[in-house]
Amino acid sequence: MIPEQTKVLVIDDSDVILESLRVFFEGYNFSVLTSLDGLDGIKKAAEYKPALIFLDLMMPNVDGMKMLEVKKMFKEIKSIPVIVISANTARSNVISAMERGADRVISKPIDFDIVKKYVDELLGGNNFESAKKNKILSDNDTNEIKVQLIKFFVDSFNVKQKTIQDAIKNKNVGRLKTVLHEIRGAGGTIGYGKLTELSGEVEDRELISPTDWVFAELRCNQIFKIVRQIKNNYL
Repeated sequence: MIPEQTKVLVIDDSDVILESLRVFFEGYNFSVLTSLDGLDGIKKAAEYKPALIFLDLMMPNVDGMKMLEVKKMFKEIKSIPVIVISANTARSNVISAMERGADRVISKPIDFDIVKKYVDELLGGNNFESAKKNKILSDNDTNEIKVQLIKFFVDSFNVKQKTIQDAIKNKNVGRLKTVLHEIRGAGGTIGYGKLTELSGEVEDRELISPTDWVFAELRCNQIFKIVRQIKNNYL
């Protein structure tokens, strides 16, 4: 048994990932704290002492790897277990995260059966059976959550699109890859794996030559087209 309203801290720069994990855990009567970057995440971990931390690796200010290292320096939070969530689960990345203090690593898009398994392993017991609300989410509830996440993603996309267009115009690699990393994680979560695929192709490519930037612009235009189609279907 876990105490009622066990606190979970989710640190990720993707609003869709934050929202999906918030909805999931609150459906099982967990209390969910969220943060968009590692520095704020450290502050919230120290203040609220969550039972478990979910941590993205690529974030602004203090990224996930740095946060793992900083976390070990604070006595009051260093023992809190951490589940890393990342679009890049190559062996070297997983090993690097584990060496820095991650307890488990899961890939994006998030498989919630794996989330349940790891939470049970790290907190002990059958947490989701003992902490769930009066009923498990029905298929209709699950579909409604998915639709709400899609709308949430689309509603916030105009800002992302403008940032991408400005980054391409100004050849700003860091800004472009930061936004595409967020879309890469969100795509699979809302059920549009093509967004993850296209974003990943640009994020993983070195953008050096004019040809690279043409490639990036073409892939981003494909992303924009898919999002327009999603918008027409759901809004």
